[in-house]
Amino acid sequence: MTIKEVKEKLKTSKGPVAQSIHQGSGFKVLIMGFSKGMVLKEHKARIKSKLTVLEGSVVYKEANRTIELDQYDEVDIPVEVMHSVEAPVDSLCMLTQGE
Repeated sequence: MTIKEVKEKLKTSKGPVAQSIHQGSGFKVLIMGFSKGMVLKEHKARIKSKLTVLEGSVVYKEANRTIELDQYDEVDIPVEVMHSVEAPVDSLCMLTQGE
């Protein structure tokens, strides 16, 4: 699935749309699309991850910190820490996972 297809799916989705665009031995790259107001509910990353905003902006939340990320901003996501992501505007992010 391409980035354009993720954006197309968002038009009818009630939640964030995520799709792997590349993976290999020990790593994965996902594209995540959010329409305004969508929330990726609290969950834990099982492996080292980084969230990068490609378009729009998102709010990354952990128990003790909240980070507003605008276009091209990024955040390292700690392993086994509960977190969520909210989109105040239509947004597109890249999530990289692995070493």
